[in-house]
Amino acid sequence: MPLDKAQFFKSLADVLENKNKSKDVTIGITLLGSEHPAEMIAFAAKRAEKALNIKVLAIGPKDEAEKAGLSFESAKTLEEAHRIMEMLLDSGKIDAAVTMHYNFPIGVSTVGRVVTPAKGKPMLIATTTGTASANRVEAMIKNAVYGIITAKALGLENPGLGILNVEGARQVERALINLSKNGYKINFASSIRSDGGTVMRGNDLLTGSCDVMVTDSLTGNLLMKIFSAFTTGGDYEALGWGYGPGIGENYERLILILSRASGAPVVEGAIQFAAELVRGNIKKVAKEEFEKAKAAGMEEVIKEITGKTQEVGKGEAIPPKKGVTEEIAGIDVLEIENAVKALWGSGIYAESGMGCTGPVILVAEEDISKALQILREKGYITG
Repeated sequence: MPLDKAQFFKSLADVLENKNKSKDVTIGITLLGSEHPAEMIAFAAKRAEKALNIKVLAIGPKDEAEKAGLSFESAKTLEEAHRIMEMLLDSGKIDAAVTMHYNFPIGVSTVGRVVTPAKGKPMLIATTTGTASANRVEAMIKNAVYGIITAKALGLENPGLGILNVEGARQVERALINLSKNGYKINFASSIRSDGGTVMRGNDLLTGSCDVMVTDSLTGNLLMKIFSAFTTGGDYEALGWGYGPGIGENYERLILILSRASGAPVVEGAIQFAAELVRGNIKKVAKEEFEKAKAAGMEEVIKEITGKTQEVGKGEAIPPKKGVTEEIAGIDVLEIENAVKALWGSGIYAESGMGCTGPVILVAEEDISKALQILREKGYITG
């Protein structure tokens, strides 16, 4: 039956306001692991659900989810919540997830989003948790691509990119200029300082001189905490959109990170960030950008700058894969891959990862004691 005029214009208005499109977005959020009450996370998630006209699925305590009026999957621990979250993502029951204290594999790092204080302009910080590579310069080169992917998924067709003036910045600049000359076009931003240039100073952080600020993930993590909590004394992050999505080549899960200090406004912002990335089809954008960067010779550019041999699949034989649930921390990021290979050589299946507090090795529960012994004997950990 045809719509009457009133129904037609209402339907048209809904489309223009993006309402119909947003109803199909489902974001999962874990309620456990915060330094703030689970109730705060749940009610912030409910406010985001209403404001964005999306569905939010809570993963955690039933009582807190029901009090907030959220759909939920019950979980008693953060580890259990992460397993459920991964299952929901892999099955397509949720489009993205927001969580904290999550260990990404090496090669995956998160792109955060902050409000710059001088002008209130949003800026992406690439990256803020995880690590794209154990080599700092290589990681920052990849971080630039990760930041561009995120910006394009947010609707910025030609984002301005700057490189924070940290160790390795000039090497990263040369690599990205070469990559751009080879066909992966990058819109380099310019510093507000009188001498300009793509390498950004602290002033540029405050003004948001670029859309994407490239840095190493540990510096990025520090910046996120300062931008998010500088008005509160530090124990409650009140500004911004959180630490952002984990990006990496062939990484399919859309998982966005919060800090355990993230307060209600940042929880809402992170859910909004997730919904925007789903609508912007970030997985498609990532596939396209990685293909363009590789076609422009990104691996060769990295090898030329870092002198690193890009060898895959060589070294110790990898033991049969098994579920890894136990974390071993305290290993330097520059030694993490060698430590994993040391365990492989002893017949223990292990994976490397990067959490909010640094690199970790993941092993099965039945292997933890032997793994610790081997790593101590080889000098990778103490105590």
